[in-house]
Amino acid sequence: MSATTAAGRPGPSDAPRVPPRREPTPTQRRRVAAASLIGTTIEWYDYFIFGSAAALVFGPLFFPQADPLTGTLAAFATFAVGFIARPIGGIVMGHFGDRVGRKSMLVTSMMLMGVATVLIGLLPTYETIGIAAPILLVVLRLVQGFGVGGEWGGAVLMSVEYAPPRRRAIFGSLPQMGLPAGVILANVAFIVAVQRLAPGEFAAWGWRVPFLLSAVLIVVGLVLRLKVQESPEFAALREDKEVLRSPLVQVFRSHKSDLLLASAASIAAPALGYLILVYMLSYGVGVIGHSSQTVLWLIVVASLAWLVAIGISAVVAERVGRKRVFLAGALLVSVWAFPFFRLVDSGEVVSMGVALSVAAVAVATMAGPQAALVADLFPASVRYSGSSLAYQVGSVLGGAFAPTIATSLFAAYAASWPIAVYMAALGAASFLALLFLREEEPVPAPVGDGV
Repeated sequence: MSATTAAGRPGPSDAPRVPPRREPTPTQRRRVAAASLIGTTIEWYDYFIFGSAAALVFGPLFFPQADPLTGTLAAFATFAVGFIARPIGGIVMGHFGDRVGRKSMLVTSMMLMGVATVLIGLLPTYETIGIAAPILLVVLRLVQGFGVGGEWGGAVLMSVEYAPPRRRAIFGSLPQMGLPAGVILANVAFIVAVQRLAPGEFAAWGWRVPFLLSAVLIVVGLVLRLKVQESPEFAALREDKEVLRSPLVQVFRSHKSDLLLASAASIAAPALGYLILVYMLSYGVGVIGHSSQTVLWLIVVASLAWLVAIGISAVVAERVGRKRVFLAGALLVSVWAFPFFRLVDSGEVVSMGVALSVAAVAVATMAGPQAALVADLFPASVRYSGSSLAYQVGSVLGGAFAPTIATSLFAAYAASWPIAVYMAALGAASFLALLFLREEEPVPAPVGDGV
């Protein structure tokens, strides 16, 4: 078991290391980078088509006895159910990821997500099977949540632990890019379905097509992931017989403060992210009065800004420090909250695009350095358990109920300013937690030190 100091901080043997016995080749690193980016893109596609469907059709299809507002809240609550399973997935897959290996958990998470997504696409509605329809929808959403709960830790660790020296933040940002990339794919899939089909056809069967397309994407992702080798850091642990029997127990025993602070720091990004990706679709259509295609395209534009900004923030983090960049993103969330809704409420498409894009950049500024910052808080022997749990707890506290809370606040006050207050408060919470979070000091990257 790795030694720690009396204060519970990592001792010398806990420092992240890349054993010289199996230094990855550039080809292996490129293969892992591609598998991480493409694999997480597919998994987030699966996860977010549910959010789009919840905003557009799940209310009347699975909760028809409710009035429109209650139906929307019920659909968003079903979306939130996936978050309940995410920490469980993080704990279970984190345990086996630290015991058996990172690669096997990545394959498992992709299989779970793919099967659940395809089954949702085949699920009969309330009109056909009654109350069993929303119950099965919740069960399948729980499976999705369980799968994505283990996905983030595994994809991040494979990338970070394969990274060249002084490139951990950049490699760790690749799985983070999978989120906006998955959102783009999900929204484009729904845009095509909405544009090509009449409203009645879309409600009857068209919404199922994006879910069923997941079967093809999952095969691509599995082929890529099966070709990569195990993380070199975990391989070294296994060779040295340093694999722990109960890694999660060690996390709570020796890294409790890091776990709590990393969880709190991870609140703002998912909260704002899900407000953009899920709530804004409902708000833009139901409150502002735009068509669903218009709002979906605005989210695609914001997601493109998000994707690019993640890479930029990771590169900057390697130069000036991960924590500083993360702090800047959390501060931007709080500062932008009120201008965001002022621009959105104008109803002008360009203004809404600016509002969503700047908000997406705020999320990206946190997401770029987040993977490496959180992963390096924990030694390799407990890294999957610690980083997964921190990220998923933050996602639950921040993102799980953000669309539901926003919908309820607007219903209660008939105004957007309470939602802006809520957003600003979450940004402040993450900022304060980050102030106390420690960081591995980055080493400036020499020119030419690439993949």
